[in-house]
Amino acid sequence: MITQELVAKGLQLPLMEAFYTIQGEGRFTGHPAYFIRLGGCDVGCVWCDVKESWESEKWPVLSIEEIVEGALAYPGRLVVVTGGEPLLYNLDPLTSLLKGKGFTTNIETSGAHPYSGDFDWVCFSPKKFKKPHPSIYVEADELKVVVSHPSDFAFAEEHSALVNSTCELRLQPEWSKAEKFTPMIIDYVKSHPIWKVSLQTHKFMDIP
Repeated sequence: MITQELVAKGLQLPLMEAFYTIQGEGRFTGHPAYFIRLGGCDVGCVWCDVKESWESEKWPVLSIEEIVEGALAYPGRLVVVTGGEPLLYNLDPLTSLLKGKGFTTNIETSGAHPYSGDFDWVCFSPKKFKKPHPSIYVEADELKVVVSHPSDFAFAEEHSALVNSTCELRLQPEWSKAEKFTPMIIDYVKSHPIWKVSLQTHKFMDIP
């Protein structure tokens, strides 16, 4: 079977990088985690800090067995699948293998493509640049909206109306504009207490 067919089945995936670190954002902030960053993204956020991940062709295609083997080299058993946009791919085989090895599986996604995979925690971070696929709303455990413009507060509310009532709602300042938008987010959360402030703590601590 050729590589393209294996990628389509989710048996091989383009891996930009994989690393063991401390989760810096959201519900699992402070937890040790193994990040699997898949190459390929068609969302195109102008402020993306990993634009090099957008082109899937730049990155080696590995079998899911090789990817999971990398995770097994570390003591933590929390895996975060991210990108790029990880839902470009069928993640059922990867998550099945991870869970079979005892991992807790998280995903960070814009939701721009149909949902796949067996995840214990779904961080849904919608972007204005590409409309989310409807399948993500029922799956989302955490809605994280990056604020880089005043209109993003209304954008956040639009999506919060579509997720489950149990979904955690977070507003996160875009890093390069944090000085401007963090005070606005604080004021907004104080007056709309269903929301929480999300910070990229790994950047404050200079953790990769």
